[in-house]
Amino acid sequence: MKFFYLIFSVILFSSCQNESKKLAGNTVSESEKISEVKKPELDLIKIKKKAEEALAFCKSKKMNTDFCVLIDMSLHSGLSRFIIWDFKEQKISNKYLVGHGCGNNSWSSDESKDNPEFSNKDGSHLSALGKYQLGERGRSDWGIHVKYLMHGLEETNNNALKRFIVFHSWNLMSDKEVYPKGSPEGWGCPTISNNAMRELDPIIQKSKKPLLMWIYN
Repeated sequence: MKFFYLIFSVILFSSCQNESKKLAGNTVSESEKISEVKKPELDLIKIKKKAEEALAFCKSKKMNTDFCVLIDMSLHSGLSRFIIWDFKEQKISNKYLVGHGCGNNSWSSDESKDNPEFSNKDGSHLSALGKYQLGERGRSDWGIHVKYLMHGLEETNNNALKRFIVFHSWNLMSDKEVYPKGSPEGWGCPTISNNAMRELDPIIQKSKKPLLMWIYN
């Protein structure tokens, strides 16, 4: 009788252990689900509307009507908000991360990843909204040492050249989305990863007409 009681106790103990493991496993699974952050998606309707406006603008200014750059600063900086829009195919041909200005925050931090401020003022260390014409290609001290001058075409960004705001790459920028973290913030220049610039640089150089870069929110 004692023998059977002993066997029953062992079986019961083993069953309890297995059940505990299952419960522990479920608890971990649930906590993982809770910790997951749903990544926002691009607003294609908004992008298409901006692309239509961009095409009309490019036609009126005799700029490149094959493609343009759209940067939606209302998106979190850990998301790919630097968009290459193909006017001919009417679709996104590529997208990348892009950094914005840090303002009074720490340089290279991501403190304003989801709520950046903007300014056209010299010394503000903030990015400026508006349409730009990408200008002369030159040597940069950053990234792959390539930069493009940015000619601000509106009152909101017409100090770009004076502020030394240029388009360049940066070693700290990632090739892939880093959300919920943000991209490192500089002093106002739109910065992309080195590999992204390696892809874009030859395409921009081939452009026979000035290229539009539109930064908006």
